[in-house]
Amino acid sequence: MDDKAKYRKKLEEVSRISLEEAKRQILEEARDEAKEDIAKIIREAEEEAKATANIKSREILADALRHGALDIIPEYTVSVIKIPDEDIKGRIIGKEGRNIRAFETATGVDVGLDEEGMIRLSSFDSVRREIARRALELLIKDTRIQPIRIEEVVEQQKKEVSRILFEEGQKIAEEIGVLNIHPDLLSMLGRFKFRTSFGQNLVVHSLEVAKIASHLAVEIGANVEIAKLGALFHDIGKVVSDKEGSHVQLGVELLQKYKMPREVINAVAEHHEDKPFSSIESVLVYIADAASGGRPGARHEDVEGYVKRIRDMEEIAKGFNGVTDAFAFEAGRELRVVMDPGKMDDIETTIAAKRIKEEIDKKLIVPGVVRVTAIREFRVSEPKE
Repeated sequence: MDDKAKYRKKLEEVSRISLEEAKRQILEEARDEAKEDIAKIIREAEEEAKATANIKSREILADALRHGALDIIPEYTVSVIKIPDEDIKGRIIGKEGRNIRAFETATGVDVGLDEEGMIRLSSFDSVRREIARRALELLIKDTRIQPIRIEEVVEQQKKEVSRILFEEGQKIAEEIGVLNIHPDLLSMLGRFKFRTSFGQNLVVHSLEVAKIASHLAVEIGANVEIAKLGALFHDIGKVVSDKEGSHVQLGVELLQKYKMPREVINAVAEHHEDKPFSSIESVLVYIADAASGGRPGARHEDVEGYVKRIRDMEEIAKGFNGVTDAFAFEAGRELRVVMDPGKMDDIETTIAAKRIKEEIDKKLIVPGVVRVTAIREFRVSEPKE
């Protein structure tokens, strides 16, 4: 046994612990001291993060807005065609009104001839209105206005507008660098060209939301493609004209049909907070949508129409048995209904809330999904002496 081994053995005998035990104790002491240092570092980092979080978040959002900003021009689309003289109206109406009936049947729009020097085309479907506008302008130039010719021109313009929609959809997708989109979805995106929301054109709005969301995703390390796609398609339900339902619901169903990624569908489903956020990308789409729509001058809604919608919503609720009062909030997205506890029990209150929501969905067009909250509270107040 060498001198070093003898010395180590003697130390073990004096201290009454083995070398391995001594090592363990020293490591434990070092670990405890390190924990204190680490905890101190973490506390300091947390305090610094709290102090700078608000400033940093504002910088990120402001930078994203700067990158996503587009020229906003409120659009109030009414399809109006000016005519050179009133004789044109007579040819458009035709003998016993056969021409105008054929035109309305072929295009699916209403034709207004009451104003002098112009013709108004009315339809909730902006694409139909665009087809009708193009067809009528050609018919006026052609002067051969008769039912068979009307059908030919309208059919030609349907094909032309379909081509335009696809090309516009391609331009929108290329603008933000989105590839491999189904052709049918590209055509649906092209419909944004002829659709406005509160005066804001959907092409402008969707591109802006996509740019803001993708830049935010880059800044915070989220999935850029998911944020970009969710933002691009968040309002796709607004151009689905062959089904009934909220634009959120219709958009989700459309994207499910074309097998879009689940994360993108969730971002569309959650952009109005109708469901809890399932990912950071959904939150980014929500923020970008609110930032784009909330910019001064970006959107406009007729005040009278807004007030009427709110009043109609409240009146629908008040028309149900057992409802004592109703109040609409959040631009009509939430309706609180006060029930008479003496007339309605808990089960009847639940059923009434569901029926009120169904009635509102049937009679009114409300952005987003309406949440009906029924309140039934029984109170007794004794008079004070």
